[in-house]
Parts: sequence; structure tokens; C-alpha cells
Amino acid sequence: MNPVPPSAQSQENLNSAPALSAAQRSNLLPLTAAGYAWWRERSLRALGTAFTLEREAALFRALCRPQAGQDWLDVGTSAGFYAGVLARADCRVLAVDLSAPMLRVGARREPDARIDWAQLNMERSDLPDASFDGVTVGATLNETRDPAALLRECARVLRPGGQLWLMYLRRTGGPLQSLFGRPAAGGLNFPDPAWVARQLPGLGRTDGLGVGAVQFERYVRDGRPDDRTRETL
Repeated sequence: MNPVPPSAQSQENLNSAPALSAAQRSNLLPLTAAGYAWWRERSLRALGTAFTLEREAALFRALCRPQAGQDWLDVGTSAGFYAGVLARADCRVLAVDLSAPMLRVGARREPDARIDWAQLNMERSDLPDASFDGVTVGATLNETRDPAALLRECARVLRPGGQLWLMYLRRTGGPLQSLFGRPAAGGLNFPDPAWVARQLPGLGRTDGLGVGAVQFERYVRDGRPDDRTRETL
């Protein structure tokens, strides 16, 4: 198992970043980290869709086709779901999160030498340009304080031909989204897919699939844009 203590650089990055959203701060709590994997496994069903983690992993593998030896970045890894899927495809993975307790949970759940764990705020990282073949972002886009900055960073670290995989709750305009968007109730973001695409110049969307209010999207650097969204599953 790889160690997960924050480096001096990572701590400096965290300290110099803007204030966190309420949702981000809640993820720093050990109790939140301890229950996150249980919640993640049931979250889509709680949103009214019969979509399991096994189906989510299969969808990701079918569309992104991670290859052995590739370098991937898992942004907001939490309990390490996507990091584990990638490691089992024999990819090298850097799994990053704001929360040290989340990283410890992820490292226990996915004790794979192909995964490195790091405490990092991807709204403002110092990772090298063009250093990854792929980036995964599972639900972190909803929780981040500055989703545009996070998307820019994800695009910046992609190599030519690299792919970005997003999973997020898209904007529906419903009352619960209005409630949880308030700073005191979490400060969550619910992006519109068209807005997400505008934040990613130089990347083309190849796939966009809706599962209830959940959006899955694949982008490719220098890929052909495709604004069609596949039929809701």
C-alpha cells in the first residue's frame, strides 16, 4: 500500500487555495470518509435509477478502454472507485483528493501498488502539463468550489489524444438542487452539459449519456466534437 501523507507541496497548495465549499469541508471529516463507499454504492439508486457500480465501471471501460501502462489521474478519488477500476486494467494511477481521511479509506480499499495517493486541490494544482493519458472525475465537479478551474486543470494535464471522463449531476432546476446549491446547505454545483463543454476548449465530446439526473461524458483532447447526447438509460 502506498503512503498517503500530504507532501509539503500539497499542503502549500491546499493552504493557498480559496476557501472550500461546505461539501468539500464535510469530506475532510473521518466520519464522512468512513461512510462514503457505502453511500457511493447506493447513491444512484437513491436518485431513482437502478444503476450499479458494476454497470458504471463497465460503461467506463467500454467507452474509455484504458490500456495497460497508461498514466491516469483520478480527481477527487474519495474511496478510490475509479482508481481501482484503472489499476485492474493495469494502468498507473495518481489518485488525488482534498481529504486525507478519504485517501486513507481509498488506500485501504484499493491496496494496489499501481496507485499512488496524494492530497491535492485540483482547482489549483502544480501537476506538469500534458502528463496523463486520461483523467477521471467522479462527482467531484458537483462539490468543487470552482468547477471551471477544476475543468481547466484537468484539460491542462492531458496529453494529446488523452481522454477526460466525467460523472456528475447535471442541472435540472429542481427544488432540491436549489436547496443544496445554497452555501449553508453544501454549496453544490449542478452544471449544464453545454456549460461544461464551453470550459473545455481543445477537447471534443465523444459521448454523453444521461442516467436520470446523472451525466456521464467522455472528452478527447483534439478529438472531434459531438454535441449529441445518447438516449437516457
